[in-house]
Amino acid sequence: MAALAGTSNAPLLSTRGLSRSFGGLKAVDGVDFDLPAGEIRAVIGPNGAGKTTFVSLVSGRIAPTAGRIVFDGTDVTRLPAHRRVGLGIAYTFQITSIYAALSVADNVALAAQRSAGGAALKRAVDEALTRVGLRDRASELAGNLAYGHQRLLEVAMGLALKPRLLILDEPTQGLSDAEIDGFVQLVREIAKGATVMLIEHNMAVVMALADRITVMDQGRVIAEGAPDAIRADPAVQAAYLGAPQEAASHG
Repeated sequence: MAALAGTSNAPLLSTRGLSRSFGGLKAVDGVDFDLPAGEIRAVIGPNGAGKTTFVSLVSGRIAPTAGRIVFDGTDVTRLPAHRRVGLGIAYTFQITSIYAALSVADNVALAAQRSAGGAALKRAVDEALTRVGLRDRASELAGNLAYGHQRLLEVAMGLALKPRLLILDEPTQGLSDAEIDGFVQLVREIAKGATVMLIEHNMAVVMALADRITVMDQGRVIAEGAPDAIRADPAVQAAYLGAPQEAASHG
Protein backbone atom coordinates (compact mmCIF):
# COMPACT_ATOMS: atom_id res chain seq x y z
CA MET A 1 0.00 0.00 0.00
CA ALA A 2 1.15 3.52 -0.75
CA ALA A 3 1.80 5.90 2.11
CA LEU A 4 -1.12 8.07 3.17
CA ALA A 5 0.71 11.37 2.86
CA GLY A 6 3.99 13.14 3.16
CA THR A 7 5.70 11.82 0.03
CA SER A 8 5.67 13.18 -3.50
CA ASN A 9 4.11 10.00 -4.86
CA ALA A 10 1.31 9.89 -2.29
CA PRO A 11 -2.11 9.29 -3.87
CA LEU A 12 -4.61 12.12 -4.18
CA LEU A 13 -7.13 10.16 -2.11
CA SER A 14 -6.53 7.41 0.46
CA THR A 15 -8.67 5.60 2.96
CA ARG A 16 -7.49 3.26 5.69
CA GLY A 17 -9.76 0.94 7.63
CA LEU A 18 -12.76 2.94 6.48
CA SER A 19 -15.96 1.51 7.93
CA ARG A 20 -19.59 2.47 8.35
CA SER A 21 -22.23 0.45 10.17
CA PHE A 22 -25.98 0.95 10.16
CA GLY A 23 -27.27 -0.93 13.17
CA GLY A 24 -25.83 -4.41 12.82
CA LEU A 25 -25.06 -4.03 9.10
CA LYS A 26 -21.50 -3.18 8.05
CA ALA A 27 -22.17 -1.28 4.84
CA VAL A 28 -18.45 -0.47 4.47
CA ASP A 29 -16.05 -2.78 6.24
CA GLY A 30 -12.40 -1.80 6.68
CA VAL A 31 -11.73 -0.43 3.20
CA ASP A 32 -8.16 0.51 2.25
CA PHE A 33 -8.20 2.49 -0.98
CA ASP A 34 -5.69 4.58 -2.94
CA LEU A 35 -6.52 6.79 -5.92
CA PRO A 36 -3.66 8.49 -7.79
CA ALA A 37 -4.17 11.93 -9.29
CA GLY A 38 -5.24 11.92 -12.93
CA GLU A 39 -6.80 8.46 -12.91
CA ILE A 40 -10.28 7.36 -13.92
CA ARG A 41 -11.24 4.78 -11.30
CA ALA A 42 -14.44 2.74 -11.55
CA VAL A 43 -15.97 1.25 -8.40
CA ILE A 44 -18.27 -1.66 -9.17
CA GLY A 45 -20.08 -4.40 -7.30
CA PRO A 46 -23.46 -6.05 -6.80
CA ASN A 47 -26.49 -4.54 -5.14
CA GLY A 48 -25.70 -3.69 -1.52
CA ALA A 49 -21.93 -3.91 -2.01
CA GLY A 50 -21.38 -0.58 -0.23
CA LYS A 51 -20.31 1.51 -3.21
CA THR A 52 -22.57 4.50 -2.63
CA THR A 53 -21.94 4.40 1.12
CA PHE A 54 -18.20 4.43 0.40
CA VAL A 55 -18.32 7.52 -1.80
CA SER A 56 -20.72 9.18 0.62
CA LEU A 57 -18.04 8.71 3.29
CA VAL A 58 -15.38 10.15 0.98
CA SER A 59 -17.52 13.20 0.13
CA GLY A 60 -18.57 13.82 3.74
CA ARG A 61 -22.28 13.19 3.29
CA ILE A 62 -22.09 10.63 6.11
CA ALA A 63 -19.53 10.08 8.87
CA PRO A 64 -17.49 6.89 9.25
CA THR A 65 -17.82 4.51 12.16
CA ALA A 66 -14.07 3.89 11.98
CA GLY A 67 -11.05 4.59 9.80
CA ARG A 68 -9.63 7.67 8.14
CA ILE A 69 -9.75 9.56 4.85
CA VAL A 70 -6.84 11.60 3.51
CA PHE A 71 -7.16 13.96 0.52
CA ASP A 72 -3.97 15.43 -0.92
CA GLY A 73 -2.16 14.98 2.38
CA THR A 74 -4.95 16.46 4.54
CA ASP A 75 -6.91 14.27 6.94
CA VAL A 76 -10.52 15.07 6.02
CA THR A 77 -12.16 12.28 8.05
CA ARG A 78 -14.12 14.66 10.25
CA LEU A 79 -14.51 17.59 7.86
CA PRO A 80 -18.09 18.44 6.78
CA ALA A 81 -19.03 18.04 3.13
CA HIS A 82 -18.83 21.76 2.29
CA ARG A 83 -15.25 21.91 3.56
CA ARG A 84 -14.35 18.98 1.35
CA VAL A 85 -15.93 20.76 -1.62
CA GLY A 86 -13.63 23.67 -0.85
CA LEU A 87 -10.65 21.32 -1.04
CA GLY A 88 -11.77 20.05 -4.44
CA ILE A 89 -14.04 17.03 -3.87
CA ALA A 90 -17.29 17.13 -5.86
CA TYR A 91 -19.91 14.35 -5.74
CA THR A 92 -22.89 13.95 -8.07
CA PHE A 93 -25.55 11.85 -6.40
CA GLN A 94 -27.09 8.55 -7.41
CA ILE A 95 -30.47 10.29 -7.26
CA THR A 96 -30.61 13.65 -9.00
CA SER A 97 -30.15 16.58 -6.64
CA ILE A 98 -31.07 19.50 -8.87
CA TYR A 99 -33.30 22.43 -7.94
CA ALA A 100 -36.34 21.69 -10.11
CA ALA A 101 -37.94 25.15 -9.77
CA LEU A 102 -34.80 27.00 -10.90
CA SER A 103 -33.46 27.37 -14.41
CA VAL A 104 -30.72 25.13 -15.73
CA ALA A 105 -28.28 28.04 -15.62
CA ASP A 106 -29.24 29.02 -12.07
CA ASN A 107 -28.62 25.48 -10.87
CA VAL A 108 -25.07 25.63 -12.17
CA ALA A 109 -24.60 29.18 -10.87
CA LEU A 110 -25.45 28.04 -7.35
CA ALA A 111 -22.58 25.58 -7.53
CA ALA A 112 -20.17 27.90 -9.35
CA GLN A 113 -20.63 30.82 -6.94
CA ARG A 114 -18.39 29.01 -4.47
CA SER A 115 -15.43 29.84 -6.66
CA ALA A 116 -16.51 32.67 -8.99
CA GLY A 117 -18.57 35.84 -9.15
CA GLY A 118 -19.71 38.48 -11.65
CA ALA A 119 -18.54 37.91 -15.22
CA ALA A 120 -16.41 34.98 -14.08
CA LEU A 121 -19.54 33.30 -12.73
CA LYS A 122 -21.33 33.62 -16.07
CA ARG A 123 -18.30 32.21 -17.89
CA ALA A 124 -18.12 29.29 -15.47
CA VAL A 125 -21.82 28.52 -15.99
CA ASP A 126 -21.54 28.75 -19.77
CA GLU A 127 -18.44 26.57 -19.81
CA ALA A 128 -19.97 23.85 -17.62
CA LEU A 129 -23.21 23.75 -19.61
CA THR A 130 -21.33 23.69 -22.90
CA ARG A 131 -19.23 20.76 -21.75
CA VAL A 132 -22.31 18.64 -21.01
CA GLY A 133 -24.25 19.79 -24.07
CA LEU A 134 -26.94 21.79 -22.25
CA ARG A 135 -25.99 25.39 -23.03
CA ASP A 136 -28.91 25.84 -25.42
CA ARG A 137 -31.30 24.87 -22.60
CA ALA A 138 -29.85 27.25 -20.01
CA SER A 139 -33.10 29.20 -19.52
CA GLU A 140 -35.36 26.14 -19.13
CA LEU A 141 -36.62 25.04 -15.74
CA ALA A 142 -34.45 22.20 -14.54
CA GLY A 143 -37.50 20.21 -13.49
CA ASN A 144 -38.71 20.18 -17.10
CA LEU A 145 -35.63 18.36 -18.37
CA ALA A 146 -35.81 14.67 -19.15
CA TYR A 147 -34.26 12.52 -16.45
CA GLY A 148 -31.12 11.83 -18.46
CA HIS A 149 -30.59 15.54 -19.04
CA GLN A 150 -31.07 16.18 -15.32
CA ARG A 151 -28.18 13.79 -14.74
CA LEU A 152 -26.05 15.77 -17.17
CA LEU A 153 -27.05 19.00 -15.41
CA GLU A 154 -25.86 17.47 -12.18
CA VAL A 155 -22.50 16.72 -13.80
CA ALA A 156 -22.36 20.35 -14.95
CA MET A 157 -22.97 21.47 -11.37
CA GLY A 158 -20.06 19.29 -10.28
CA LEU A 159 -17.81 20.68 -13.01
CA ALA A 160 -18.68 24.24 -11.98
CA LEU A 161 -17.00 23.55 -8.65
CA LYS A 162 -13.68 23.16 -10.51
CA PRO A 163 -13.06 19.86 -8.71
CA ARG A 164 -9.77 18.05 -8.34
CA LEU A 165 -11.75 14.86 -7.66
CA LEU A 166 -15.12 14.37 -9.37
CA ILE A 167 -17.20 11.47 -8.03
CA LEU A 168 -19.96 10.32 -10.37
CA ASP A 169 -22.58 7.97 -8.92
CA GLU A 170 -24.50 6.03 -11.63
CA PRO A 171 -24.20 8.94 -14.11
CA THR A 172 -25.44 7.06 -17.19
CA GLN A 173 -28.68 5.90 -15.58
CA GLY A 174 -31.53 7.20 -17.73
CA LEU A 175 -29.31 8.20 -20.67
CA SER A 176 -29.94 7.00 -24.21
CA ASP A 177 -27.25 5.06 -26.08
CA ALA A 178 -26.27 8.21 -27.98
CA GLU A 179 -26.10 10.22 -24.73
CA ILE A 180 -23.96 7.48 -23.15
CA ASP A 181 -21.49 7.72 -26.05
CA GLY A 182 -21.32 11.47 -25.50
CA PHE A 183 -20.89 10.96 -21.76
CA VAL A 184 -17.90 8.65 -22.30
CA GLN A 185 -16.24 11.37 -24.37
CA LEU A 186 -17.11 13.95 -21.71
CA VAL A 187 -15.48 11.95 -18.91
CA ARG A 188 -12.34 11.50 -20.97
CA GLU A 189 -12.24 15.27 -21.42
CA ILE A 190 -12.86 15.89 -17.71
CA ALA A 191 -10.05 13.51 -16.82
CA LYS A 192 -7.53 15.74 -18.57
CA GLY A 193 -7.93 18.18 -15.70
CA ALA A 194 -9.36 16.20 -12.79
CA THR A 195 -9.32 12.79 -11.17
CA VAL A 196 -12.56 10.84 -11.66
CA MET A 197 -14.14 8.18 -9.47
CA LEU A 198 -17.07 6.48 -11.18
CA ILE A 199 -19.74 4.20 -9.75
CA GLU A 200 -21.38 2.63 -12.76
CA HIS A 201 -23.38 -0.51 -13.53
CA ASN A 202 -23.00 -0.25 -17.31
CA MET A 203 -19.99 -2.50 -17.82
CA ALA A 204 -19.39 -1.29 -21.37
CA VAL A 205 -18.95 2.23 -19.95
CA VAL A 206 -16.69 0.94 -17.16
CA MET A 207 -14.47 -1.00 -19.53
CA ALA A 208 -14.27 1.93 -21.96
CA LEU A 209 -13.33 4.52 -19.35
CA ALA A 210 -11.57 3.04 -16.34
CA ASP A 211 -7.80 3.03 -15.93
CA ARG A 212 -8.35 0.76 -12.94
CA ILE A 213 -11.38 -0.89 -11.37
CA THR A 214 -12.10 -1.49 -7.68
CA VAL A 215 -14.62 -4.24 -6.99
CA MET A 216 -16.64 -4.21 -3.76
CA ASP A 217 -18.82 -6.93 -2.27
CA GLN A 218 -20.49 -6.94 1.15
CA GLY A 219 -18.71 -3.73 2.14
CA ARG A 220 -15.21 -4.93 1.28
CA VAL A 221 -12.81 -4.58 -1.63
CA ILE A 222 -12.48 -8.03 -3.20
CA ALA A 223 -10.40 -7.12 -6.26
CA GLU A 224 -8.62 -4.21 -7.89
CA GLY A 225 -6.80 -3.90 -11.17
CA ALA A 226 -6.85 -3.01 -14.85
CA PRO A 227 -10.08 -3.71 -16.75
CA ASP A 228 -8.80 -6.86 -18.49
CA ALA A 229 -7.59 -8.35 -15.22
CA ILE A 230 -10.87 -7.58 -13.49
CA ARG A 231 -12.89 -9.08 -16.32
CA ALA A 232 -10.91 -12.32 -15.97
CA ASP A 233 -10.96 -12.49 -12.15
CA PRO A 234 -12.99 -15.54 -10.97
CA ALA A 235 -13.97 -13.85 -7.69
CA VAL A 236 -15.32 -10.86 -9.60
CA GLN A 237 -17.21 -13.07 -12.01
CA ALA A 238 -18.80 -14.91 -9.12
CA ALA A 239 -19.70 -11.77 -7.17
CA TYR A 240 -20.74 -9.43 -9.93
CA LEU A 241 -20.05 -9.95 -13.61
CA GLY A 242 -22.06 -13.15 -13.72
CA ALA A 243 -24.95 -11.64 -11.77
CA PRO A 244 -28.10 -10.47 -13.50
CA GLN A 245 -27.72 -6.86 -14.60
CA GLU A 246 -30.83 -5.66 -12.77
CA ALA A 247 -29.49 -7.05 -9.50
CA ALA A 248 -26.21 -5.21 -9.91
CA SER A 249 -27.38 -1.76 -10.88
CA HIS A 250 -27.35 -0.01 -7.50
CA GLY A 251 -25.54 -0.09 -4.19
